[in-house]
This record gives sequence, C-alpha cells and structure tokens, in this order.
Amino acid sequence: MTTNPGALTPLLTADVDGGTFRLRHAVSADLPGIVALLADGSLGAVREGGHEMAPYERAFEAIDADPCHLLVVGEYVPVGAANRPVAATFQLSFLPGISRQGSWRSQIEAVRVAGSLRGQGLGNLMVGWAIDESRRRGCTLMQLTTHKTRTAAHRFYERLGFDASHEGMKLTL
Repeated sequence: MTTNPGALTPLLTADVDGGTFRLRHAVSADLPGIVALLADGSLGAVREGGHEMAPYERAFEAIDADPCHLLVVGEYVPVGAANRPVAATFQLSFLPGISRQGSWRSQIEAVRVAGSLRGQGLGNLMVGWAIDESRRRGCTLMQLTTHKTRTAAHRFYERLGFDASHEGMKLTL
C-alpha cells in the first residue's frame, strides 16, 4: 500500500505521437509491470529472472516510505484507449554529501522504456523531469551508472549532457 496520497497525480503529462504519456509516483500495483520492464533485455533477464515478488515488495515499501527516494512510472495511453499500462520506469534518489561543499546530488537508475515505445522521446521526457526535480530539490549534480555493454544508453545520456567522467566499480555482496 502506498504511503504517498498523491501517487496517482501526474508529475508530467505530454502529448506524444499517437497518445499521451504521463509520469506519476509508482504504487504497489505497478510492481509486476516495473519488474517486467527491468527484466526486458539481456542484462535484466539474468538479474530479474525470478518470479518471486516478495523482495520487490519489500524494496517498494522502503522506497515509498522515504522522501529521499522516488520510484516513478510512465503510462502511455494511445489515442482512444482507456487503459494505462506501465510503459516506463525509473528510480530517483537524493543523497546528501560532504564533498562539493556539502551539496546534495541525485542518482537516477533503472531507467527503462518498453521496447515498443523506444525512439518516441519518452526517455528524454523522463530524464528531463528528473533533472528538473533534482534542481528543484537543490541538487548540484545528477549521477548514474550504466553497464559498459549498453552503448546505445551511453549515447542517449551523452545527448542529454551527461559526461562519462568517472569509472564506476561494484562489489556484489
């Protein structure tokens, strides 16, 4: 159950080719659609291959309860359609830091758009909203990681002004 009473209020509404795209806070009922988006693709198929929803539900509850973390979904509504399936998602986190003179930064991750809707500018709309929200919250930097094999994603983020300034490292625990 969502603790955010405004979860279904659109954060952004845009007319796109053939329909309307809306961003809103995710609710627990969105989890199957979010997991399906995360599992789409070669990397996600390995990482998100299980069908057990309990870990996702626990993560959702933690994200939803913390105002420094947002889980956002995008709904695409074709002209003349009534339903609004989850067509896109991302997580946006706000992190305080000591470096950069004590500035806040945002981190965007798990950015996904349904394969059938890619190339329509939905990713631009989502990341643009996230950048604006980060600025609104006083962040001085937005960061992200993307797998080295996702070269199309690298080009996408570079077009939006991101700079591959650091080499990221991870340790699986």
